[in-house]
Amino acid sequence: MHGVFLDTLTMKPEELDTSALESTLDHWDFFETTAPAETAQRIADADVVLTNKVVLDRQLIENARKLKLICICATGTNNIDLRAAEEKGIAVKNVAGYTGSSLSQHTIALLLALATRWHQYNADVKRGRWSQSPVFCRLDYPVMELAGKKLGVIGYGDLGQKVALLAEALGMKVLIAESFTGEKKPGRMPLAELLSEADAISLHCPLTEQTDKLVDADFLAALKPGSFLINTARGGLVDEPALADALRSGHLGGAALDVLSQEPPPADHPLLADDIPNLVITPHNAWISRESRQRLLDGVVDNIREWKKR
Repeated sequence: MHGVFLDTLTMKPEELDTSALESTLDHWDFFETTAPAETAQRIADADVVLTNKVVLDRQLIENARKLKLICICATGTNNIDLRAAEEKGIAVKNVAGYTGSSLSQHTIALLLALATRWHQYNADVKRGRWSQSPVFCRLDYPVMELAGKKLGVIGYGDLGQKVALLAEALGMKVLIAESFTGEKKPGRMPLAELLSEADAISLHCPLTEQTDKLVDADFLAALKPGSFLINTARGGLVDEPALADALRSGHLGGAALDVLSQEPPPADHPLLADDIPNLVITPHNAWISRESRQRLLDGVVDNIREWKKR
């Protein structure tokens, strides 16, 4: 059987143990990246296709005459036409739960950056401002103690729960938003109430029609003045121009994002302007610890092996 991995560059496989994956099929072709114009030819004779972000639409799936299994090297399945795959009897497997430790520590690191403003103080030290200080320290940016503050968690699956646990270790009280499904669970609170009480909000919900641009101008206006927003979920959850406005106005105390609506972002992206205060952006790398990537690859191997047993 023939397998194709379309975008290995997203995994940096030279840092991982790939021997188990290579042993699952008779032959593998590995490509660092695959442009849309290259996809059809590369999957034409494949029995198994691995993709992280490469899109497999209906036409590609229908024309891949030998294709039997699509393995997504991620949790999200939005880059696959699932209905087309189902109609052709092609199995689609994703991997869940591999990034919890990596993403939760990154989320808390972003929260700590907003609270301590260490990134801005560090930049000032490198620019020589500490050397120019008339006293032993600098107090240019306000610092917030997180102990005793409230963290609002929107999306309380595995990732939200891990973030909540770390926040509690910092002495924070965790507020959990009601599910978007409408299911009532104890300990949850209405979103409007949560927004008015939380000192920081952390997003961990999926991107759906219901949550698309959830964080819009009204959402931001409902937040406590000076509060923080952290998004390590999906860029599409945030109305990005509205976020830029809320930061510039000072109503929002800070925001830290690991995801944007377009990745990589264009140079003129509204959140890449240099006049937005206390905004931290990391390049979608909350998940990239070596341990996390190895768990992901091992999950793909498990999916292939389980499929072969059918």
